[in-house]
Amino acid sequence: MVHIYGQVVDQETRCVHYHSSEDIIAIKFKCCQKYYPCYQCHQHAESHPIEVWPKDQFNQKAILCGVCKTEFTIEQYLHINQCTDCGSVFNDGCRLHHHLYFKGTYKTRCLWITK
Repeated sequence: MVHIYGQVVDQETRCVHYHSSEDIIAIKFKCCQKYYPCYQCHQHAESHPIEVWPKDQFNQKAILCGVCKTEFTIEQYLHINQCTDCGSVFNDGCRLHHHLYFKGTYKTRCLWITK
């Protein structure tokens, strides 16, 4: 079983910062190899800065579906909007924060830009 760190409010990885019905993923942070629901939870709990995943490590399992606990690689996660195992929908707004977790990826309106 994967341990989720941070200010988690339920068993599906929602936290005090993000807790809509679609806020159901946790992210393994490269810097400490711990799963947190969001960057704010990481900042509150850790004394080190966030280290983003470089593109050449997007094959690492670093995303957890909070509903069924399936782990995804970063590459897989960047191409889906719901869990391929249980069908739960992920919050599309999370893409606005991808630059905090994954190097060189961000979304502007409906277009993906990768540097």
